[in-house]
Parts: sequence; C-alpha cells; structure tokens
Amino acid sequence: MDVAGGFLTVRASGAAAAKAALNGGASVPEHIQLLLRCTVPKGVPVTGTALRFPDCSLHVLPVGVVMLTVAEARLSVGFGELKPLMFQPVPVDGALRSVFSGAVAHVLAAAHVLDPHGLAHHLLGLAELVLRSALRAELDRVDALAARRREALEYMREHLTDPDLGADRIAEALFISRRRLYQLFDDGQGVSERIRGLRIDRAKALLADPAKAARGIGEIAKDCGFVSAAHFSRTFRQVVGRTPSEFRGR
Repeated sequence: MDVAGGFLTVRASGAAAAKAALNGGASVPEHIQLLLRCTVPKGVPVTGTALRFPDCSLHVLPVGVVMLTVAEARLSVGFGELKPLMFQPVPVDGALRSVFSGAVAHVLAAAHVLDPHGLAHHLLGLAELVLRSALRAELDRVDALAARRREALEYMREHLTDPDLGADRIAEALFISRRRLYQLFDDGQGVSERIRGLRIDRAKALLADPAKAARGIGEIAKDCGFVSAAHFSRTFRQVVGRTPSEFRGR
C-alpha cells in the first residue's frame, strides 16, 4: 500500500464508492478510510493486525501503514465537507502524527482488556480528531495559496506595460521561488499564459473604448506590454480570432 510518509490519504471505501466520488456523483459512501504512515508498535505480525467493530475497524500493517475505517454516518463531519481531503496526499503536522501513532500503539497494547463498545467510540473519536485537524490545516493552506495567487495577479495587472514582465520578476517581487509561483497557477494556465490573457483583456477594453478611438494600434500595443505592433496583432488574432483593427471596427 503506497502511502507517503508525513501525509494522510482520505478515501471512500470500496471501488464503486471511490469511482462515484471521483466522478462527482451525489452518492455518499458508507465508509471513509484514513491511511497514514507512522511508527508501528513492536510485535505486529508480518501479516499485520486488525480490530473490527460494527462501525469502524483498525488495520495496522508491518510496513508502517495504519488504516482506520469508519462509517460515514457516524462522523459529525459530512462527506461534502471532506471533499478537499479526498483522494490526495494531505500533509499532516508531526504533532498530529505523534498523537495518532501513540493512540494506535496504546489501543493495540491494551485491546484485550478494553471494552469493545468503548474502544469503538475511541477510534471514532480518533478519526474525528485527525479529519478535523487535517481539514482545518488544508483549508488554511488553500486560503494562503489563494491569497498569494491574488497578490501575483495584482502585480501582473500593475506591471502589464512592462514587456519584460515574467515569472522571475513576479517571483522576486513576491519573495517566493519560481517553483512556488508556478504552483499558484497549476490549473492548466501557466504564468506566461496568464500574463498574455491579462494583456489581451486590457487591449480589448482599450480597443472598445470610444474615448480611445484616436489612439493607434501601436500605442495600444505598448500600453499592454507588447514588444511591437506586429507581435500584438499576431497574438491578438491568435487569441480573439480577429485583428485589433477588426475588433475595434465591430
């Protein structure tokens, strides 16, 4: 079972449920699985060990992977709320990993003297703790990415007239690496494409403004950061489907 160290994987239990969730289906899976790589207590058989209860189960594999399965209906966090965590490696803080691995070790060591009903409640609570903590951290991370993305876009808009505007300039202004900048725009449209799109949008606005009718195509090209009128016309036609003059005429 391939689970990266330091990451939590949350998935719907069962192939059919996983497929439905991935395809955006409205059906809610019966069970949610949490997979986390952590320190496995000594004495775990080479085949692993498992504790099973009506609403949850705990599987510990000797390779260091713990799988906690819980009934979705028993969670206070709904499946819709868990969507940001589903089917992707989610970074987990070291302190939370320690709490989780310690709880698993204690459960395995004392399972033979613990009340099964109470132990099942304990595992459900452990799942709640991990899911809520990981969800909060992931949402905070996404919010931080969105804020940095907005900063990058704002810088692009403010410096569109600069023909040398590019990834290096933006990354330096935001005090982040090029790699981090590209991570902000990993939605299929990279940094260069985003700059080009913003320039074309500005050009369309200028060309459609009657107050700018006296301005030549070359002036508008310069205002939008294109190196020449020819480059501007070629790019504009490629994106819009008409030349700047044709667009202005319509």
